[in-house]
Amino acid sequence: MTEYTITRKFNTSVERTPRVLEIAESFGLGLSDKEFVVYDGLKIDIRPADVVYIKGQSGSGKSLLLKDLSAQMIAGGLKVADLNKIELDEHPVVELVGKDTNEALDLLAKAGISDAWIYIRKPSELSDGQRYRLKLAMLMASDADVWIADEFGAVLDRVTARVVAFSMQKVSRRAGKTFMVATTHEDMVTELAPDLTITKMFREKVKIEAGA
Repeated sequence: MTEYTITRKFNTSVERTPRVLEIAESFGLGLSDKEFVVYDGLKIDIRPADVVYIKGQSGSGKSLLLKDLSAQMIAGGLKVADLNKIELDEHPVVELVGKDTNEALDLLAKAGISDAWIYIRKPSELSDGQRYRLKLAMLMASDADVWIADEFGAVLDRVTARVVAFSMQKVSRRAGKTFMVATTHEDMVTELAPDLTITKMFREKVKIEAGA
């Protein structure tokens, strides 16, 4: 188990334009510079092969937490694969994953792609959801120690997102990979069965729960 410490603070200020000053005077707003605390020495223990579910409202700091955890893991010698940084070459889908056809079909099926028509198409011919699931298959094919996915399942309908979440956590655990997702959706607890659930609220408020 490795303990990670997250501290993120920003200094915020308001540009004092004539209109801003007018609004401030009219509504009695203070314009002093302030320190905005997102994380204040937050300590998180993560074991290899843990599934980490980071959830909370948009703008609360989930992506920032995922980014900082990823950076610390890389600094600690782990290899991290980021779903959102995967690029798709313009080749048939079946050529983009796996060492051979059988492995490619297995990985694609685990990502929710089982249509032979899709196998022979190129990424530009697919829907956003199909391209997303292709990236998930490529993520599973990576040799990284850690898989991360910000806005996990955002382009998928909720039923598909939950099916894919269930498959991903099964594969990650069997492969011994740490799997970390961040999302505004709170409907995947059962499917992800997370070892760690981090609920980020506004300001520095964070709730950490072990187990699903």
